[in-house]
Amino acid sequence: MSNLPPGTVLPGLRFKQRFPLLSLIFERCLLSIILLFAVSVLIFGGLEALPGDFATTYLGQSATPQAVANIREELGLNRPVVTRYVQWLGNAVKGDFGTSWASKNSVGEQIGKRLGNSLFLAGFAALISVPLAVCLGMLAVHFRNRMPDKIINVISLAAISLPEFFIGYLLIMFFSVKFGVATFPATVFDGMSLIDRLKAIALPTATLVLVVLAHMMRMTRAAILSVMSSAYMETAELKGLSAFRAIVKHAAPNALAPIINVIALNLAYLIVGVVVVEVVFVYPGMGQYMVDAVTVRDMPVVQACGLIFAAVYIFLNMTADILAIVANPRLRHPR
Repeated sequence: MSNLPPGTVLPGLRFKQRFPLLSLIFERCLLSIILLFAVSVLIFGGLEALPGDFATTYLGQSATPQAVANIREELGLNRPVVTRYVQWLGNAVKGDFGTSWASKNSVGEQIGKRLGNSLFLAGFAALISVPLAVCLGMLAVHFRNRMPDKIINVISLAAISLPEFFIGYLLIMFFSVKFGVATFPATVFDGMSLIDRLKAIALPTATLVLVVLAHMMRMTRAAILSVMSSAYMETAELKGLSAFRAIVKHAAPNALAPIINVIALNLAYLIVGVVVVEVVFVYPGMGQYMVDAVTVRDMPVVQACGLIFAAVYIFLNMTADILAIVANPRLRHPR
């Protein structure tokens, strides 16, 4: 039993009651840090549990036991797992991901180049898909249960049903092989002009847009339709406000929290989902870099890529939660 006098409020609870918005944001940030730590344990432990060994893969099946032991000692693989994890995590927090076992290059420098390419591809896809999804969602609500709404729903359902690699191969077959109007493979390099770079990423960008556009559009439509059934929307229509103006001026702003959440989650998918698209289009990004490292069991590269993908995904999910919290008027203006 507690020895505190009746009516005593703990400092932490008092802060939560006075500042519910800041308290929830702090909880989300703390939860994200704990989750990232847990993911780092899973990444390191999962790779350690995989069968096989880099030394054997690197030297070949004919390698002598002494040569394998020398490689393991050089790479520090003979040290305890916990010791290696603590050292790896400490260096990763400082931005040092070590040296690639296969190429002997700095993992951080290679990731810096590759991450820029992946962010450019995902960012350009987001620049197209986000406003297009919101506009199509509002258009579907405006023409709900009519032909434009049905056409948008059928196309979006078809896009959701197809995996991204299948969409990518279809685009390559039609626009690159059959018509010859698009570039394949999607090769980019330093010093490339912006126009040439945009031409090179046209097909992978279209693939990513088709994958995330349908989901964002359907969720936007559902969120706005939920608001449309509110009493104040009926009042706005009774006052003579046109249906489309009512959607843009009243329904969309009040459906902002779920729309922001869906957009942020799909942006997270764009960053992480580029792995498959980059492999399909041979795009020199983080996904292609990680897949190449997996084939040769280059653990420092795989661990670094996995941790960065996890960090980006968790950060964007945390951002979605925080924006949804901030968009809640009951938390912004507590009584």
